[in-house]
Amino acid sequence: MRSDNLYNPYKTSRAVSYGKNGMVATSQNFAAEAGFEILKNGGNAVDAAVAAAAALTVCEPTSNGIGGDAFAIVYYKGKLYGLNSSGPSPEKISVDMLRSKGYKQMPRFGWAPVNVPGIPAAWSALWKRFGKLPFEKLLAPAVEYAEEGYPVTPTVGHLWEKSYREFKHYLKGDEFKYWFETFSPKERAPRIGEIVTLRDHGKTLKTIAETLGEAFYRGELAEKIDKFSKDTGGYIRREDLEKFQPEWMDPISVNYRGYDVYEMPPNGQGITALMALNILKGFEFGEKDSVDTCHKQIEAIKLAFEDSLKYVTDAKKMKVNIGDLLSESYAEERRKQITETAFMPKVYKNINGGTVYLATADGEGNMVSYIQSNYMGFGSGLVVPGTGIALHNRGNSFSLDPNHVNFLEPEKKPYHTIIPGFLMKGNRPIGPFGVMGAFMQPQGHIQVLMNFIDFGLNPQAALDAPRWFWTSGKNVSLEKQFSSNLAENLYERGHDVDYEIDTSVFGRGQIIWKNENGVLFGGTDWRSDGTVYSW
Repeated sequence: MRSDNLYNPYKTSRAVSYGKNGMVATSQNFAAEAGFEILKNGGNAVDAAVAAAAALTVCEPTSNGIGGDAFAIVYYKGKLYGLNSSGPSPEKISVDMLRSKGYKQMPRFGWAPVNVPGIPAAWSALWKRFGKLPFEKLLAPAVEYAEEGYPVTPTVGHLWEKSYREFKHYLKGDEFKYWFETFSPKERAPRIGEIVTLRDHGKTLKTIAETLGEAFYRGELAEKIDKFSKDTGGYIRREDLEKFQPEWMDPISVNYRGYDVYEMPPNGQGITALMALNILKGFEFGEKDSVDTCHKQIEAIKLAFEDSLKYVTDAKKMKVNIGDLLSESYAEERRKQITETAFMPKVYKNINGGTVYLATADGEGNMVSYIQSNYMGFGSGLVVPGTGIALHNRGNSFSLDPNHVNFLEPEKKPYHTIIPGFLMKGNRPIGPFGVMGAFMQPQGHIQVLMNFIDFGLNPQAALDAPRWFWTSGKNVSLEKQFSSNLAENLYERGHDVDYEIDTSVFGRGQIIWKNENGVLFGGTDWRSDGTVYSW
């Protein structure tokens, strides 16, 4: 690894951002500014993360909302903390119930995939443990954007139009009309540059702010969710919301070439990235975009997904030991299965999703890696009337097959795709990183980390570099920046290669890393509308 990789010059679409007293990196300029203003007004990295996260539900509703899930890794006063705020399935749901309604697999839309949302609880839990400023002040910028409006940015506009066309085709029941009233009141998606207001959303954010999130789980918002569910054939009830509490837990890690890479433990898929890195550290890599490098990376991630999709589910239901999956001996065993030819993995087809990621840091040394999602864009297609709450569809990850590890059961958490990452070197924090995008996320993690650690790229360059995306079987999509020679060489190794023009499938990442002098280096993905604010 090169020692100067935080400074290494590399052709990028934008310059690396530098800072000393604080930094916020998100996929939305408005959200980054919200978090930055909180920092400038005396808040810490956790305050800034909550403010940015709340603003993202307003300004990027195509990928997240109040009715989704969240995970965070927090570095605070010299220690790492992990927060899992993903919700379980409702107590009243069952496979027999869904089968009686004709379902042969978990649907994408409607009430069946709606689990208990965890985002409001995540904001409250983070603030209660680490926050400095009043909670209401943290949500105030998001409320202002919702009430006074914001201009739709290019990536959001593209995704909004895509979702509108899809929802117009598939969402036919009366229960879906509130989504159209909320997000397409002009009977179309808002256009890029058009001002959007979400007043019900703003009202709900105010209520959450005033009650520290209690109203969502044990108050007026819970009652509205409960009533909407009962009135339209849903499964979730106020009792499900009342019982929910986010879980604090220790992140898990592996050492990759002297760096400790931290991810959240299952039910999240962060372990997939760790297993892949464990396999890859047994190889030496010389050239970043060579066929040998890409081939080994792809094969390692396929092996890791074979294991995670076989074993990962609600931590209380897992039948294997996480330590065994991350052991050196197991990595060596899996590494031996990589040959010069692509193999056919025994896993389900991967899908795309919708997620936002943000990173924050303050002048006291605290840092946050935070991610939240509605899954598959806007989620279930259900919006709770009068609230602006778009409910997620994370339960789509469940299976109706009783032999599957993610078999649907009441009050169970499914395999979860959203994963925040954090990098350490010994006792020194390097910082938060993340790449959103369903099953692209662990693939993005290993590519971005190897760009930095193995190939000496700075944070912005590590994000800007072209990515591959293993989708299923031997199928691999490449970004158009990769050479045709690389594509041909991968094809000769047995990969079914295609070029994908939709950059959204390759994820959108953010990074804040810190050097030994305490200087912050930030990067934001060119594939998003993102910004890094720093001073």
